[in-house]
Formats: sequence, C-alpha cells, structure tokens
Amino acid sequence: MGYLLQHLLIESARLSPEKTAVVYQDNSLSYRQLDELSNQVAHALVQQGVKRGERVGIYINKSIPSLISIYGILKAEAVYVPLDPQAPVSRLGYIIDNCTIRCLLTSTAKTPVMHELAKTTESLEVVIFTDTQKEVDELPLINLLWTDVLEMPKLAIENVSDHSDLAYIIYTSGSTGNPKGVMITHLNSLTFVNWAHDAMEVQSSDNFSSHAPFHFDLSIFDIYVAAKAGGTLYLVPETLSMFPPRLSAWIEQHQISVWYSVPSILTMMVNHGQLDQRNLSCLRKVIFAGEVFPTKFLRDLMRLVPHPEFFNLYGPTETNVITYYPVPVIPAEQTAPIPIGKCCENMDVFVISKDGVHITEPGIEGELIARGTCVAKGYWGDEEKTKKVFIKNPLENNFYDQAYKTGDLVQLDEQGNFIYKGRIDHMIKSRGYRIEIGEIETAIYSHPQVKEVAVLAIPDDLITNRIKAVIALKADSTIDAAELRTFCAETLPKYMIPEIFEFKAVLPKTSTGKVDKTSMLKDALV
Repeated sequence: MGYLLQHLLIESARLSPEKTAVVYQDNSLSYRQLDELSNQVAHALVQQGVKRGERVGIYINKSIPSLISIYGILKAEAVYVPLDPQAPVSRLGYIIDNCTIRCLLTSTAKTPVMHELAKTTESLEVVIFTDTQKEVDELPLINLLWTDVLEMPKLAIENVSDHSDLAYIIYTSGSTGNPKGVMITHLNSLTFVNWAHDAMEVQSSDNFSSHAPFHFDLSIFDIYVAAKAGGTLYLVPETLSMFPPRLSAWIEQHQISVWYSVPSILTMMVNHGQLDQRNLSCLRKVIFAGEVFPTKFLRDLMRLVPHPEFFNLYGPTETNVITYYPVPVIPAEQTAPIPIGKCCENMDVFVISKDGVHITEPGIEGELIARGTCVAKGYWGDEEKTKKVFIKNPLENNFYDQAYKTGDLVQLDEQGNFIYKGRIDHMIKSRGYRIEIGEIETAIYSHPQVKEVAVLAIPDDLITNRIKAVIALKADSTIDAAELRTFCAETLPKYMIPEIFEFKAVLPKTSTGKVDKTSMLKDALV
C-alpha cells in the first residue's frame, strides 16, 4: 500500500483529534469527527458495491458534507469526480456516463436534478444524500439517507490501494464540444501537496481559506495542504465569494493566514474590498494562480496589504502547479506581467521550439513541457486526445518517460524565470477557468437558426478575458441574444456562456475563405 491522500487526514486526526479541521459558516468539525464521518461514508459506498478504482460523483455545493464525501470516496478506494453544482443537466449527464458514475453523493436540495439524471443517464444507480434538510421525493434509483450513513461503523476500512491508483478526475473544457476528464493519481497530487506544504512553510496554527470550488483544481491546495499541516480549513460561503467588501471582512473575522485564489478575486478586493478599512495582519501568505495578475492591481494589493509573502503559482490541471514565483516589491514603473517563476522541487519543466529544439537561452519563445510524477495519467476514455499532449519526453532517448505538452508559450528571462507569453491553440482563460473556444462554438452552432459563429476572447484586466460571440443567422431568423444565452445555458456552464452576442449578416472572411477572427477582434478592441 502506498501513501495516499486520505492518510493526510488520518495522520492529523491521530496527532490532533480535537483540533478544528473545517469550518463553514456556523458549523465545524474536528479532525476526529471528519475522520470518523468519512469512514462511515466509505462503509456506505462499499455496502453499495463500490469497488477499488470505481468513479463516484460528488454533486454538492461547497460545504462540510462535500469535504466528508471527498475523503469518504478516497477511503473506499474509489475515485472522486467533483461535478459543478451550477452545470446544466446535459453536461452532468455526459460526465456521469462518460466515466461510468454508478454512485453519486448529493444534497436533498438537488433532488429535482436527480429525477432528471435518473431519466437521462445510463450509468447512475445509487444516490447517497449527505444532509437531512427536507423530505426526499421518491427516486427511481437506490437511495440512502444521511441517517443511514450515520449507522455505519466509524472504524477505518483497510486499504490496499497504491499511490499510482487514480484519486480524482477533474473535467475541463474540451475542444470538440464535450468536457474532458483529467485523471490524477494519488502520487500526482501528493507531488504537488508535499512541495506546497514545505515551500509555503505552512503550520498547524494556520487558518486556510477555501475559495475555489471543488471541481476546480485550485481546491487541491486548500483541501490537502491544510490537512497535511493539521491547520483549519475555512470554506468561503458561495454567498460571499463574489462580494469584495464582505469577503475582506470574512478574512478579517476568521483571521485567515493562508489565502489562495485566482487573481481576479484579489483584483476585485483591491478595487472594491475596502482593504484600507480592514486589519489583515493575520495574513502570512497570499497565493494566486490560474490567470495573469495585472501588475498594477498586484502592486496595489501589496501596498494595501503589506504584511504577507506573495506567490504566483502556475500549472494546468494535468500537472497541478509546476512553477512558482515569490513576488518581490514591484517597481512603480513596471507594467509587464510578473514571471511564472522557476520549476517546483521534485518536478521538471523545459522549453521546446516548434521544430523540437531544446531552448535554454533567455528571450527565445517555445512551448513549456512538464515531466515527472506531477504529470497526470491522461484523459479518461480518450486515448486519441491523450496521445496528442501526453508524449514521450523528447529529451530522453534511452527509455520511455512521459511528458505533458502544456500548450503554453513561455520564454526564460535573465534570472532563469519563465515568462508566460500566451497559447499555441484556441484555449483561453476567464475567471481562472481554462476554456476551449471550440466547445462554445459547437454549442452555439447546434442551434438550428445559427449559420455561422465566431467566439472571441476580449482581454480584460479583471477576469483575463470576456467572451464574445459574433453570429450570422439563417434567413428570416428571429432569434435574439436572450434566447441564445438561454440556449447556451442548456449545455454550457455559466462561466463559458458569452457575455456579449453580436449579430452580423455575414462573418468576414480571410483570402482563404476562413472566418477572419483577427479582424473581428481588432474591431472589438477599438
């Protein structure tokens, strides 16, 4: 048996059983309680026939039950698949059938969606409810109530899993119209968690924030680094997460010492969070990742909150974090983005040119390649897509060594830091999410009245990019932006729905007859 993610919780429960492990609003659990409740969930899953390596879904708004569910699935030797609580039913159904989720943990508030999924999915058989808020309507599925779970044994189930087994699958945007599931092993995740615990010098006295949703890979730091440190994890209520003044007050109230989020949240707090009115001396580390942090806003943040150390982390879901940059004082005249830094310990990254040459000189642009135990297994059920980006290490000729093509263009600076320069494909970032433009275009094209569509990424200091759809309709069409927005919501998560819809009689073309996105983007930026 290898060392596994759930052992982080088990060890902290052994060392500090009565220490508060997690807090959500007025509720909390000690490490002992979290350990015992997750054991009971594991027993319930095994009772329902869940086997080692089986995928189990979590469809719960961020809460203490969602954290219990994560550890319970891992302790049952299964693989957890966190589902976006705001995703449309069609997207949920695709993921459930794509990785054969037979058992799902959810809340009673999601019962209406469970009825829809029971009708539309082939895989789903068992639902376990993780709360007792209300009566549950009868479902055409096997269902267990939380009272049933609480009757299960509190003792741990003996595990025989190895650290090379899958721990979780996170679905990200896919270029062909459907999301793709990134397969992460215990070892993949622990490579990052162990590095982050040591590099960030976290302590058992730390109060960790948990801002990212659990279907977003930033949550891995929150969940497991906090557990490894034996600290207290404070789940940010969804009602606060997008309201800067209330969020900064929440940080002050709970004496958060380790903060981790996408830069756009921190930018909102700089602009609207009343930071000059808060006592945030509690903060020791402010960590951000997922998108470029506009330098002017980062400089303002470091002026308004001067006490903590600031870190820029970089890495795709397929590797988690692989580079980091401790941010020094930013000169007043600097406008260029800060670097993504140097490679994390126990990982390896390098740069390859278009023709496969290893780039080691500063200032030359190429694609960033990652290798080592941080690299994921690939994409669930998609061997073709896996082979395109999970490749043999081009620098190793003696044996097979898997590497991952990040698709990110970088160059080295004179200090040996990597500078992010952009993408080699049509993937964009918005609010920290990686989004394939092709998936949005596929969704819009499926409307019967749409003739042509081009989706554009409009640069934005606050959220990196805003999404705009330029559309040519078929003759005599009467569809408007509101109807198209509603149509998109049937298949796309909220963060992928275009904010702007523009209609044209025809879309401009290049000399080769392709849709001219470059000219449309120039027009949008005027």
